[in-house]
Amino acid sequence: MSLATNPVHRNIIWVSFTTIVIREIRRFTRIWAQTLLPPAITMSLYFVIFGNLIGSRIGEMGGYDYMSFIVPGLIMMSVITNSYANVVSSFFGMKFQHSIEELLVSPVPNWVILAGYVTGGVARGLAVGVIVTLLSLAFTSLEIHSLPVTIAVATLTAILFSLGGFINAVYATKFDDIAIVPTFILTPLTYLGGVFYSISLLPEFWQTVSLANPILYMVNAFRFGILGVSDISLSVALTMIVGVVMLLTWYSLRLLNKGVGIRQ
Repeated sequence: MSLATNPVHRNIIWVSFTTIVIREIRRFTRIWAQTLLPPAITMSLYFVIFGNLIGSRIGEMGGYDYMSFIVPGLIMMSVITNSYANVVSSFFGMKFQHSIEELLVSPVPNWVILAGYVTGGVARGLAVGVIVTLLSLAFTSLEIHSLPVTIAVATLTAILFSLGGFINAVYATKFDDIAIVPTFILTPLTYLGGVFYSISLLPEFWQTVSLANPILYMVNAFRFGILGVSDISLSVALTMIVGVVMLLTWYSLRLLNKGVGIRQ
């Protein structure tokens, strides 16, 4: 009897997956003052400073007032940083405490372990995204252009950066290592990913350079879902996001199967 048809194996997979997910959700909700509250405060400051104070002087961008234009980007920024942070800190913590060994010796497939941690990261990323969205309603009105696109892009982005956080945690050997990527790679790419501006304002050379930034595609696809405007074709953006998700999924499973950073 194969793994897919064996009810005992199916039960092991389901119990293992739900256990990891519940643990991850309880982990960030138990310390909500550190995981959910700070992003809400930070984004509120962005709304006040960039949206109200600076936005009133900028005027319109992309056919919308500046506050409405930056809201999708700020929501996406919160989803990116929190889904990434949840997985990288949680999985590295398991490595540091050597409790990951309990999972490795259990009859749990590696893809279930990966799916559990990624789902936990997605849960935190989307939870913060919802909180930021609700806060934005105090500063501007949102009329969703396409709810399916909005949900799909937010979920795919959370999955992508949860996988990125997992890969970072696998290679990390000390706590400083889990801060290098967010500080020197993730933050610059996010700020240069069209959150606060349209790339149509850039010279042609820098517009071309900006196309190498994957976050640009996520921000613009999400902005299309909410406002209906985008600097990038929606089909191109979705293809890019799905392609990167598939690549990172394959690479993450490869690392798990080889035991890189875990079984030394």
